[in-house]
Amino acid sequence: MSTLIVMQSTLSAALPISVQYVAGTAIGAAVGALVDVYFPANVWAFGVAAFIIGLLCVVWRVERSAYRYASITLTIVMLVPRSSSGRLVALHRFFEVSIGIGVGLIFFWLWSKIALHLSAKASSALSTR
Repeated sequence: MSTLIVMQSTLSAALPISVQYVAGTAIGAAVGALVDVYFPANVWAFGVAAFIIGLLCVVWRVERSAYRYASITLTIVMLVPRSSSGRLVALHRFFEVSIGIGVGLIFFWLWSKIALHLSAKASSALSTR
């Protein structure tokens, strides 16, 4: 899903957004893993952690989209039933989002290079007529 979201804008706009998404996911994973160690599957701790994430996002001046990613990650780490530890889920979530964003950026870059090459080829073919 991260790959699709990153690819819905221009490459120059996608890079700062991608950094924000990775930062938000890192914040959510770190807070979620920390809170899950002391208060596993506790709804009240989840609420306090979501508030703390909001404060951290304001202090570190990350965008609202990063706050959304942080909150989604916190929810997955703390409230989704699992068979492994919250720290492992947080780590996996961070890597899932980061890899998805990285793949999206690589495909975006390749697609722009291919499109540029094809448009140059088409314009040269039209100019020879």
